[in-house]
Amino acid sequence: MPIGGTGAQFVIVGFPGLHPSLYQLVAWFFFFIYVITVVGNFLLVVLFALERSLQKPMYIIMLSFCTVALPKVIARYWWDDAGISFYTCLIQKQFIHYFGALTSLIMLSMAMDKYLAICYPLRYNELMTNRTMSLLTALSWMSAMISPAITTIQSSQMPFCGPNRIIHCYCDTTLSCADISSQSRLSFSLAMVVLFLPFGFIVFSYVNIIVTVMRMANSQWKTFSTCSSQLCIISLYYVPRCCVYTSSVINFSISQDFVIGLTLLKSLLPPLLNPFIYCIRTKEIKASLAKWVYRGQSNAHHKPSVHPIAC
Repeated sequence: MPIGGTGAQFVIVGFPGLHPSLYQLVAWFFFFIYVITVVGNFLLVVLFALERSLQKPMYIIMLSFCTVALPKVIARYWWDDAGISFYTCLIQKQFIHYFGALTSLIMLSMAMDKYLAICYPLRYNELMTNRTMSLLTALSWMSAMISPAITTIQSSQMPFCGPNRIIHCYCDTTLSCADISSQSRLSFSLAMVVLFLPFGFIVFSYVNIIVTVMRMANSQWKTFSTCSSQLCIISLYYVPRCCVYTSSVINFSISQDFVIGLTLLKSLLPPLLNPFIYCIRTKEIKASLAKWVYRGQSNAHHKPSVHPIAC
């Protein structure tokens, strides 16, 4: 019976080797990750909205995977709710790959921002204006939709008449009855362009940044330390992805549970650690938080006291 009607469903298997006795523990684990990620990034959103000085491309909020995929993962292990409709599956796949492409392009903007700030400091304010930042951000949000839309449209037109069990923690429509080799090659090529073309420019930017910093007579470490928060987020985003794609290219034999775990790692770590890394390593955010604390203490100390009226 073909999958694709309004009542048809896929089944999200999750970790195929996970014992049922561990389902509740895994559900609580992902629930805590979800809460910490959403709350931490939401607080950063509030901080960025109130502090105009922090509204730069480098402060991107990466809630994508958590808000799109984690609720279904939690439901799968908490209530054993593994079913997902065909069209919901396509929508989830579209947004997971869309936000992945968007994050890659935003990191390109982050690298460009830091490259201009360190390598061309005298022209930075002229080149990286608020208008330029807004255009880069808008272009990233629009162009990130192209690659996922192509693969999603292709998936929606393919016949699904075989097994409906997806051995993953989110939707992966590779269960078609038809030959998907051409679609797989196209999807892989688009992923390489979307992920590693920006990665190439990021590497180019940081090589030039290192060369520029090494030529400085003083304050080398202080200058380069301003890049540390970005480098941490970029490394957390790209290193696991490189491992996943490299293993698929060289046909390295690893267990499905390990592949799924590595995929979740590359998707969850950046948004989970994003608030902590930026709050610890970014001077502007620490200064803004300190100003908030000082303002709160000042208001508490100068609160007018109310005296009873003498009769």
